Amino acid sequence: MRWITFILLFFSVNAFSQWKDYKLNANGDTLNRIDVIGRKQGPWVNRFETVRGEPGFEEEGWYVHNRKDGEWRLFSLQGDLVGVEFYKWGLKDSVCRYYSKHGELRLEQKWKALNPDKQFDTLLIEDPDKLDTYRTVIVKNEGASLRHGTWKYYDPETGELARTESYTLGELDKKATTATPTAKKEVTKPKEVLDFEKKNAGKKKVRFRDGSTGN
Repeated sequence: MRWITFILLFFSVNAFSQWKDYKLNANGDTLNRIDVIGRKQGPWVNRFETVRGEPGFEEEGWYVHNRKDGEWRLFSLQGDLVGVEFYKWGLKDSVCRYYSKHGELRLEQKWKALNPDKQFDTLLIEDPDKLDTYRTVIVKNEGASLRHGTWKYYDPETGELARTESYTLGELDKKATTATPTAKKEVTKPKEVLDFEKKNAGKKKVRFRDGSTGN
């Protein structure tokens, strides 16, 4: 029994020793990890306070070698889900959605991330005039995501689609259409918001213990 305890303790100490800094949540999980060479790794929670009238928020997601990766969720400082973003190579990629404080979808964006380790990236782009037909495009990497696809803006009062914008690798399609809401209707909350509210009903905000190991 003593050997089992010793082995568990050894692996526990070894796991923490690989982090230069970290935090512990209420369950003892390590968050906000910084490795020995100063890179963000694993699960993180970032907090941004209200500044000059801009509402503060928290975001939680995953870092790989200092780059955001996969799904990131944004919350108001009151704990409401206000956005879901996706990242690749530390850049926004795919569909990102943003919600009002009441849970209604207010904006849907589509992004294309380019590999920041390449000066040029090769992409397959669908021909808008020929469905299921693709062409190869070589794009110079400017170190940022490109707007790519249809962006949808929703009326905050009615929840109706207010307008759309269509982009191809950062270029706005002048033929973008605009939809005008005609009547106010009862708004159904998006699935992401309903799932979050159901999962977190009655829960308090998570608090952390600082696990700094020094410089």
